[in-house]
Amino acid sequence: MSERIPVKQVEPKKRKPQGDRYNPKDKIYVRAQLGRFQLLRKYMGWLFIVAFLLVPFIPWGERQAILLDIGARQYHFFGLTLWPQDLLLLAWFFIVAAFALFFITTFLGRVWCGYLCPQTVWTFIFIWFEEKIEGSANKRRKLDQMPMDGSKFFKKFLKHFAWLAVSLFTALAFAAYFVPVKQLWVEFFTFQSSAAVTFSVLFFTLATYANAGWMRTIVCTHMCPYARFQSAMFDKDTYIVGYDEQRGEQRGPRKRKADPKALGLGDCVDCDLCVQVCPAGIDIRDGLQYECINCGACIDACDVTMERMNYPKGLIRYTTEHNLAGQQTSVVRPKLIGYGLVLSVIVVAFVITLLNVKPMQLDIIRDRQALFVTNNEGWVENSYTLKIINKSSEPQQFELSLLGLEDYQWIGPQALQIPANTVWTQPITIAVDPYELESPNLEVQFVLSSRGHRLEHSSRFISGG
Repeated sequence: MSERIPVKQVEPKKRKPQGDRYNPKDKIYVRAQLGRFQLLRKYMGWLFIVAFLLVPFIPWGERQAILLDIGARQYHFFGLTLWPQDLLLLAWFFIVAAFALFFITTFLGRVWCGYLCPQTVWTFIFIWFEEKIEGSANKRRKLDQMPMDGSKFFKKFLKHFAWLAVSLFTALAFAAYFVPVKQLWVEFFTFQSSAAVTFSVLFFTLATYANAGWMRTIVCTHMCPYARFQSAMFDKDTYIVGYDEQRGEQRGPRKRKADPKALGLGDCVDCDLCVQVCPAGIDIRDGLQYECINCGACIDACDVTMERMNYPKGLIRYTTEHNLAGQQTSVVRPKLIGYGLVLSVIVVAFVITLLNVKPMQLDIIRDRQALFVTNNEGWVENSYTLKIINKSSEPQQFELSLLGLEDYQWIGPQALQIPANTVWTQPITIAVDPYELESPNLEVQFVLSSRGHRLEHSSRFISGG
């Protein structure tokens, strides 16, 4: 038995890399894919884009419905106008958005990233232009490897021109939330816009062009903090895009009519389509990875292959780690309930704060040069400056009165007609007979009322002795 058995060395199949996602210079060529989840993503993306573009064009009286006028420090949301004093609402809104993201992520994973994140939506738009101008993923790869000639230059020029046009249109749509849209478009294209507006539009144009055209998933994997802390919200019952390893392994190619069990193979034919369609360039068969944005492209690609092979769909699917391990998924669990309760409390607080926003504001400024004066009749006078803000989008009639003094003279108007969204400054004087004063330093309340709304602001009436 001294003869050695001849052994043939077999090299394992090497998968062509989709691109090194950790190397910004290594470009990922994303293959186009159709399917139910890509159709859903497309519809949701279009809904998001159309809303983003059209909202500034919705009229509301003499202005647009949503206008964040930073210069005038007025933030209009349809019939509601907020001032810097109301920015507590903005804090509540961001807290609500954060906990809503936590709740959705714990339940459904990174569906925000895959379906509605602006970075993802605009990246797919740019990829669509690539496909229409340069061709499929393989054609784009070959085109990049070719030396520069007239045809390649024209395609590259046309692609980048389209990217810049979309970026400029996006930047103008974003700026229209801060500058009246009609004024913005006319002044920008006639070179009459201010330096701040021009800089903002050009900055966001270049930012969109760089993020969606060049950086793409680098933003998601290296810059977006959400990808880093999402694992704190995930658990084994969170719905993710997962590969059923028990069903798919041992993977390998085979003929369509071959029996995989007889060949010792699983359902995965190792076609690599799941890798080729992934915008992040990962292989979902390697397990859960933080780069996965749950867009479902690999699910649609795998389902097409399973259908062609007459295998059941769902080798790659939205599932949970517990489900992949053969255990029961628990939808209702303490972490999800906790996020839901906190979210509910914050939403209630936000709604209460919103409902308590008054359409007016009153500030009292005492005359600091003279605490009091005595007039010719011997009465004590205190002067005040009333700062009244009409926050509504219509002119309002305001009534002023005073509490805390029994007998006094109001020197100045007590009925004011204030235009919409206006800060009105009104000096007034209160005169009181000193014999009517119980104390040399009394607290008084100025009352502002209009259309059923009432505000009180405290101040002091000083007589000196």
